[in-house]
Amino acid sequence: MKSFRMGVLYIGQSPRPQNVKELRRILGEGMQIIEAGCLDGLSDSEIKTLTPNGSNDTLYTKLPTGKEVVISKNEVTKRAKAHLEAFEKQGLDVVLMFCTGAFHGLRTRGCVIFPSAVLEGYLQAVLPEGRLGVFTPLPSQVDQTMNKWKRPNWELTVVPLIPSSESEEVIGSAAERMVRGKPDLIALDCMGYTQKMKERIRSRTGIRTVLAVSLAARAVHELID
Repeated sequence: MKSFRMGVLYIGQSPRPQNVKELRRILGEGMQIIEAGCLDGLSDSEIKTLTPNGSNDTLYTKLPTGKEVVISKNEVTKRAKAHLEAFEKQGLDVVLMFCTGAFHGLRTRGCVIFPSAVLEGYLQAVLPEGRLGVFTPLPSQVDQTMNKWKRPNWELTVVPLIPSSESEEVIGSAAERMVRGKPDLIALDCMGYTQKMKERIRSRTGIRTVLAVSLAARAVHELID
């Protein structure tokens, strides 16, 4: 059986063992995963200069040190291009952009999966119309997320929740806010959310919940299976 090689490009820095663990939950241990980050090689002071210009330019990520940062999507997009080209030159079987943001202007010739497109297609397939609930990491991303998911056929509820939160009080409060919107389906719109968070949200809300990282990993699996 062929040994497949997969590139994973983070909007932050590599390596990210927890993210790889989430992918291997779907993909198994056989695939070689090569990691890179758009902020690799940058110091903390250099990262601080990559400040967002408003809600639509805002991205959240967690660095390998555990530090959480808010950065500019435009700056990440500029750096992503070179990394994707480097992956292409390595002849990898597939590349996953590890972020649910929509990166306009990135042109690729290789097999690159953007989770934003996978998530959008899936949600429209399983919820042609109705009430959609979306969790996004930061309060400052709520407007961006509302604009991203605004559709004539959906009534939206967007609630901020940091993916790394372990506080039962914080998670419970966010879940209660979501339930008030009476969504038919909930989407965890960040690759930083985990299966554990999905289970907590579904347990507290009683509503079917979609995890972006699982969908993206299954899209990869379909290509290599």
